[in-house]
Amino acid sequence: MILSIVICTYNRKNLLKETLNSLIKQSFDPEWCEILIVDNNSSDGTENICSDFIKDNPGIHIRYVLEENAGLSYARNRGIKEAQAELISFIDDDVIVSRTYASEVINFFKYHPAASALGGKILPNYESERPEWMSVFLEPLMSVIDLGKKERIFPKGKFPVGANMIFKKDVFDKIGLFNTNLGRKGKNMLGGEEKDIFNRINKTEGEVWYSPKPWIYHYVPDSRLIKDFIKKQALGIGFSEKVRAKDIGSKELILSGIKELIKWGASILLFFFYSLKFQPAKGVMIIRFRYWVSSGFFKRSL
Repeated sequence: MILSIVICTYNRKNLLKETLNSLIKQSFDPEWCEILIVDNNSSDGTENICSDFIKDNPGIHIRYVLEENAGLSYARNRGIKEAQAELISFIDDDVIVSRTYASEVINFFKYHPAASALGGKILPNYESERPEWMSVFLEPLMSVIDLGKKERIFPKGKFPVGANMIFKKDVFDKIGLFNTNLGRKGKNMLGGEEKDIFNRINKTEGEVWYSPKPWIYHYVPDSRLIKDFIKKQALGIGFSEKVRAKDIGSKELILSGIKELIKWGASILLFFFYSLKFQPAKGVMIIRFRYWVSSGFFKRSL
């Protein structure tokens, strides 16, 4: 077994079914790969969907486990402990993977043995259409990532997105597991666990790569594109960054605050840039987003 594809899921049985159906269309030897579904205590019949899927696909290694501790970080940590392969791929429960996804992941690590982790391309699958205020700078909010057509080490300050990230399993022996004080829990909008884990890899001088080949489509429902959702998400980003930095120490907290000021400067420049291009909606949303993130950073609680 070379690759464990881990899907952490919570109350998304219909979208999960589409994700699973895309995985069984993979062009790889089933003996190389397992599909591990980590149910974070769903209440919508997810277990039944998984049970039926396993029965209908006896030729594929598929396992279902229940993680009762609420939180995406708990679910991911359970996936790490349960995974039987040397490579662990995390994908979301609302994605469609390319037919060559698994083989491209395996081939990447074959030819890049020094790599510790990998982030693949993520393309948006909008329920309706891309809103006029959406700029490339806010696309990461929709878990969109595209660093081009060539493989490369992630530039400083950037890291893979959780909908499509792959690790060597032994990396977690060196850096530890996901921080359970961070990440989504139920309907809250906390995050930061991915940034935290990749920062720890970088501190051990591990290589974090990008590749466009193991690509996926990520579903973006209309509900994620309304102002109130973006605001809640931005507040969660800011608050999560404060939690992450405080866990490390006061110096990291001060550094994080300084970086936020620098991002304010960049946001203002982008506002004028888009205004000059007669695309004011994009500039206004960037300023709003930055304001909400800063507000979240200074909140005592969410």
